[in-house]
Amino acid sequence: MSFALPSNAFFWNKKDKALEKELEGKGYAGTLPNIGDKVEKSKTKVTTPIFESQEGFDNPADLKPVPKDNPAFINIIQKKDKNSPFVDDAIEIIPMLEKLVDCIEDNENVQLFVTKANLLSLNIDNLGEKYKGKPESYYESFRKLQDVNRYVKSISLLRREAITYQRYLAYSESGSIYNPENIAQQLEYLKEELNTVILMLREEY
Repeated sequence: MSFALPSNAFFWNKKDKALEKELEGKGYAGTLPNIGDKVEKSKTKVTTPIFESQEGFDNPADLKPVPKDNPAFINIIQKKDKNSPFVDDAIEIIPMLEKLVDCIEDNENVQLFVTKANLLSLNIDNLGEKYKGKPESYYESFRKLQDVNRYVKSISLLRREAITYQRYLAYSESGSIYNPENIAQQLEYLKEELNTVILMLREEY
């Protein structure tokens, strides 16, 4: 056993040197082979647009205007917040309310007042029928519109009757309601109520 160990050690040492000599100049420490001729160089590709360019596209005169009056543009493109149907319907009544206020302030004649009052009452009546018994009928603005409507009808009737009866009735107890001063007071009160409901509707919009 004592003679075998040096012999074996010499064998493995000789084997390691032979392996080292065989691997010399190869692998990581060696020179890499030249493979440049076998690899194609990358080429710059030109992309062709899938649509044809239009001459004068950037000319403002050739661009179509934005369809601001188109509901589809307003509600979809601009993502406009939508009001409830009742608010939209009530908003359409505001100009009629304002015209009646102007009529009172400008002291227009009875015929014009009655015409504008009748148009307003007709639209409020339609609104009342449309939302009668629905949750919207409990809105404060809905109730206020109905109250104003009753008063508009009352003053309109009063002014029509005054034209007929004023010349026949003395300003006694039965005819005092047709007194111009009384009618003027009623119109002033009506104007205040109209302005109140206009403000209420604008706040809901």
